[in-house]
Amino acid sequence: MNNLKHFSKMKRFQQLLLTTFIGDIPTIFGGVKLRDLLYRTIFAQIGSSVYIQDGVEFISTDSIEIGNGVYIFKGVRIDGRGHENNRIHLKNGVVIERNTVIGALNNTCIDIGQDTFIGPSVCISGPGDIKIGKHCLIAAHTGVYANNHNFTDPTEPIKYQGITCKGIVIEDDCWLGHGVKVLDGVTIGRSSVIGAGAVVTKDIPPFSVAVGIPARVIKSRDGKEIAKSTELPLSSSN
Repeated sequence: MNNLKHFSKMKRFQQLLLTTFIGDIPTIFGGVKLRDLLYRTIFAQIGSSVYIQDGVEFISTDSIEIGNGVYIFKGVRIDGRGHENNRIHLKNGVVIERNTVIGALNNTCIDIGQDTFIGPSVCISGPGDIKIGKHCLIAAHTGVYANNHNFTDPTEPIKYQGITCKGIVIEDDCWLGHGVKVLDGVTIGRSSVIGAGAVVTKDIPPFSVAVGIPARVIKSRDGKEIAKSTELPLSSSN
């Protein structure tokens, strides 16, 4: 047992050493190539042609798997700590823009599918499992929160009442506009579009367009109107 603890501490030290000193080397000084070479010794998996810009923070790298052709830009924070079973998977071709935060927290799997784009300043947070499908567009300042605080007892501080975590699924080919919030327990069906600023509290059927707070489906992707409503604007995915 003591040997295992010692090995674990040494492993964490190696992760911290490399991510601290290699992580901040600018691209112009060969930082991308150094990270591509040396990070392979501390991550669960790193594919080929991976671009990790300087200023990216990784925590518990042995729980993080990165596929081929992944791009991760400055200010991103990917945190796999909190439980030995935590896993964060970035599949082939995933792009994560600046200042995005991804956190597993506790016994959590976060899976981001092939060729999905995550815009700037997005927050993707467990501890519930989160699965984002292939070819999705997640615009800036979106939040995906797979947990919810209990608050039924007014005599007890909310922070001590625990949480629930049902998990979130965003299926393939979805577009979430600027500032969308997706709450715990929700599934967004394949090829759906969620309007800017919407708060998704319930499941969205496939091929739907949904807007508002709370989000409601106003039409299907074929243009057929479902409910009369003033449609909110959709942002660019960038």
